[in-house]
Amino acid sequence: MNAANEISRSHALWTAAPGRAELRSGVLGPLAPGHVRVRALVSGISKGTEGLVFKGQVPESEWERMRCPFQEGAFPHPVKYGYAMVGESGGRRVFSLHPHQSLFDIPAGSAIPVPDAVPTERAVLAPQMETALNATWDADVQPGQRIAVIGAGVIGLLTAYLCAREGAEVTVTDINPARAAVAQALGLAFAAPDQAPGDRDLVFHASASAAGLNLALSLARFEGTVIELSWYGDQPVSVNLGAAFHSRRLTLKASQVGHVAPSRRATYDYTRRLTEALALCADPRLDILVAARTPLAEMPSRMGDILADPDTLCHLIQYPETA
Repeated sequence: MNAANEISRSHALWTAAPGRAELRSGVLGPLAPGHVRVRALVSGISKGTEGLVFKGQVPESEWERMRCPFQEGAFPHPVKYGYAMVGESGGRRVFSLHPHQSLFDIPAGSAIPVPDAVPTERAVLAPQMETALNATWDADVQPGQRIAVIGAGVIGLLTAYLCAREGAEVTVTDINPARAAVAQALGLAFAAPDQAPGDRDLVFHASASAAGLNLALSLARFEGTVIELSWYGDQPVSVNLGAAFHSRRLTLKASQVGHVAPSRRATYDYTRRLTEALALCADPRLDILVAARTPLAEMPSRMGDILADPDTLCHLIQYPETA
């Protein structure tokens, strides 16, 4: 019998209750027509979104819109959530928007080949790269623009990286001074919040804090635009729309990866956008974003600490050689 048609056991990471993760085992039956079986190699934790899921802070109004493609369970809990998986299927490496699970079946079209130039661990950055790419499309980034990025997490750094590739003048700002070395490794200028340059044509906000958003508004030039990339879950945010917000005719614009940016919808679907994001992960400098890892078996006891760690960027989950 073909291995893909054998009954196989799988192990998946679930958030069982607010602040509590657990491993759950299951059995995969024979492979359905049009599907492929994927053995996990490594997956990435999206600390912002998965942190809100882990703490039970997804607002009820977003329970359906926030479902990831292969999620099981339902918000608030228990739920199997995640979307940065690299695995092996049929002798090739593939990327999928699948939760953290050692072995799983997905439709063949949802297994995106990983380019040869992109190492396995770096490929987990594809969803964040896709978010950053969509943001640059939403902002219509142009060469020579003066851009600030507030928040040097993975999304902020990748957005700044892509803006610099387009020939923009980019400065990254974060309250954590340790992020200066990461920004500089990516060829980006860094400034502390109280030293961030103003009069920016575009400001991307990715700090997930009210202070960061208000700083972003203060750095935009007359008739400048602030692109909001943070998602706050059910947490209220206080934004200063007084002072010079109206007199400087500022624009505050949301960018979210759930829809392809309007400027690209005629030529890009979700698969093409994700495929391009994977190809953009070929730069070896991006390895600095994926330095930490934890075996799947240790994740229930470590998930809370990993999500709360202010220094780690994209934390990897490592899977055993056999499922």
